[in-house]
Amino acid sequence: MDADVERDAADVHDDRPAAPADPLDGAPDTTPAADRATAGIMALSLPYQVVLAVALAVAGVFACVHLAMVFLHVAPSNTLTKRHGQAVDDWVYPEFEQNWKLFAPNPLQQNISVEVRAELAADDALRTTDWIDLTAQDAEAIRHNPMPSHTQQNELRRAVDFYLNAHSDDDRPHGSRGRLSEEYMRRIAMLRLDALPALAGPDGRPVAGDVRRVQLRVVTRAVEAPRWSTEKTDTAPSYRDLPWWPVTAADLPAGADLLAGADRSRTDADRSRTEASR
Repeated sequence: MDADVERDAADVHDDRPAAPADPLDGAPDTTPAADRATAGIMALSLPYQVVLAVALAVAGVFACVHLAMVFLHVAPSNTLTKRHGQAVDDWVYPEFEQNWKLFAPNPLQQNISVEVRAELAADDALRTTDWIDLTAQDAEAIRHNPMPSHTQQNELRRAVDFYLNAHSDDDRPHGSRGRLSEEYMRRIAMLRLDALPALAGPDGRPVAGDVRRVQLRVVTRAVEAPRWSTEKTDTAPSYRDLPWWPVTAADLPAGADLLAGADRSRTDADRSRTEASR
């Protein structure tokens, strides 16, 4: 009797419809070969295939060149960078600039300060101010400030890096970037001098209009070794004096506003002429 029941159960199980085959279980692909051949790039016409192939080739070449240029930029000095360093810099700056100092195995162990002095015209004579530590002013503004400005933290540091990377050791500029870095540092100096109360005239007027030339210098001091270290560190400062730069009207804080106003007036005049010609 048990055998009959088992046989009847097997008959009922065999009468159930078979489950559809899972294509992932090795079932044959029933997609027509013609449909597979016309999928993807092959579905395009021949001219479009050629255009796409050329575009992919150009993108691949650009990616390879870009990776090579960035690698040479961040790599230690070698024969290629010495011979083609200018071409590498022209490719990298300013859009693809890289800075790996944060991850350097030997991080910076120096404090770098920027100082400025000015030559003033006063009473038909010229006098030179003392050196003014601009970095110390920023440090004082940052100290005990939970949210210091980006300018106070990075303006001078970035300006010095920009200048040093765009000039030779004898302060010769590398093309337009070098001249631009000089203008940038000169205008930073004039903004700082104009805001110093100690340099204001007897009537409280800023001295920016009396400045004939400015000179900046970079002061480098090694960070003193910690007390527990046996390392001996020379903390005496070293100086790099930059050239004297004559001040132009565009370098003055008011001059920048005048130039911006002149540009706006020129743009408005061009727009008016364009509308009148219509």
